[in-house]
Amino acid sequence: MIRMTLFLSDPEVAAGLDAPTTVDAMRAALLAAYAGRLAAPPRVAAPLGGGRMVLTAGHLTGEWYGYRAYDTFGHPEAAQVVVLHDARTGAVRAVSVGDELGSRRTGGLGGVAVDALARPDAATLGVIGSGRQAWTQVWAAAAVRPLREVTVFSRSAARRAAFAARVRADLGVPARAVDSAAAAVRDRDVVVLATTSTTPVLDPADLAPGTHVNAVGFKQRDRTEFGPDLLDAAAVLVTDSPAQAGAYVPPMLAAEPPYADRLGDLGAVLAGAEPGRTTAEQVSLFCSVGLAGTEVFLLDRLVRVGAAV
Repeated sequence: MIRMTLFLSDPEVAAGLDAPTTVDAMRAALLAAYAGRLAAPPRVAAPLGGGRMVLTAGHLTGEWYGYRAYDTFGHPEAAQVVVLHDARTGAVRAVSVGDELGSRRTGGLGGVAVDALARPDAATLGVIGSGRQAWTQVWAAAAVRPLREVTVFSRSAARRAAFAARVRADLGVPARAVDSAAAAVRDRDVVVLATTSTTPVLDPADLAPGTHVNAVGFKQRDRTEFGPDLLDAAAVLVTDSPAQAGAYVPPMLAAEPPYADRLGDLGAVLAGAEPGRTTAEQVSLFCSVGLAGTEVFLLDRLVRVGAAV
């Protein structure tokens, strides 16, 4: 029997992947990577003169392999491509073109981190940033905690107001735009940093004891949305891919001394092999770097969900 390759665009991805499904898939991916079933090497890039092609690949042993490709040329119509192969035959099972799958994958990883590391009673969330990555982080967090309120700050008053309106409309969670980063994170149980800033946007002194932080943006030496002071404040420090964290150029702050010895693996926390939060007062920090293979893992889950409908 010949199986047709499925071609999916952003509308199909959005319709097929809700937040609980996405978070569940990313939890499974992290556990598979920790167990050695998901081969997930650091991303590679090919310089092409004026830009790069970037590739992340993964192989779930005996089931599938595949890759995500994107470029850094900055073209407004450029889109990511994710390709899923059957590991038994090599056939291409599915291709996704667009940005929705990658964004939901990153949000799902953040949702797993919130579920694993935030206090069980966490109910308020503050977000700095109002773009696609900020949205999927809040979208996924709302699937693992019963959020009571969201506060948002970004440089554009119009964008942060629109973001708060979307949270209210799409998630049914009270939300309000505020006029400073400090106001966004003050007295919040969970904080999301999802900006394109290359300089720190957060003062850890504004965090309440027991806050959990998801950091999604730049986090490298001389190019970071938070500073070493946040790493110093965090009693719990984890990432989704220690291999990727150690492969950044320039180096990732949390993967350098004196923090490298403290940087844990979220998959190991999920498996019970490493401790996560041990007290209600600890500040925890998740440095999201993008475990390779997770886009393909999510595309496989999307195909399976569609086949079950």
